[in-house]
Amino acid sequence: MNDAMIDLPVRRLGLADPGDAALIRSLPIEAPVSVEVGGIGYAVMMATPSDLEDYALGFALSEGLVETPDQVDRVDVHPVEGGWALRIWVPPQRKAIAIERARQRVSESSCGLCGIENIEQVLRPLPPLTARIATDRTAIAAALAALRDHQPLGQATGAVHAAAFCAPTGAIRCAREDVGRHNALDKLIGALARAGIDPATGFILLSARCSYELVEKTVRAGCPMLVTVSAPTSLAATRAAQAGLTLVALARTDAALIIGDARGMIA
Repeated sequence: MNDAMIDLPVRRLGLADPGDAALIRSLPIEAPVSVEVGGIGYAVMMATPSDLEDYALGFALSEGLVETPDQVDRVDVHPVEGGWALRIWVPPQRKAIAIERARQRVSESSCGLCGIENIEQVLRPLPPLTARIATDRTAIAAALAALRDHQPLGQATGAVHAAAFCAPTGAIRCAREDVGRHNALDKLIGALARAGIDPATGFILLSARCSYELVEKTVRAGCPMLVTVSAPTSLAATRAAQAGLTLVALARTDAALIIGDARGMIA
């Protein structure tokens, strides 16, 4: 067992394809991860407990608890009974923001709605993207072809999502995995921040359905283009257009759909 998966004995039951067998199957670990900010309990997420330092920083940035990586003083990761604790330490002014968000929170989730009181807050304007890259279909195809090589947990279990950051050429520079698609993206954003890689210099590739909160996390990270292997929701497409995010969906080896590319980044 490691922090990402366990091996479990199972029995294959032959149905249309006959042949029973005793097997060992790898399963991804899903565990409660509590997030504390400045000693204040903020949220409990269900996540894969790997790359938790990346997750903590990406979560803080995505949630707006900090505006820049250097506003996080340190992150402590502790195993606790039944799960893990992430303790994020920030300056007093940022702690005050976290306290206010925690006070307002009406739902707990990993989908970006923590601390949201009403529909107006959900639909608050996103910062317009100013970064621009030049890429093409060859780069998208190259990233898709390489993604599997950056999914060791996915190959072992077949049950996790991946988020990858790609250069305009399609070369994958960084990737993270998690049972939650939002968690995988938060981990990626945190990993880029810790490595000093600017999200504005490439595009993000996700092995997930494109829901609106993934668009929002991408925009708030400053990345100008998002590619997903599944379809977007209507709100995801609308929010992407409003922010100037180039959105490519249903990206497969044979084709992809350009949902929006108002700034002409795909040749």
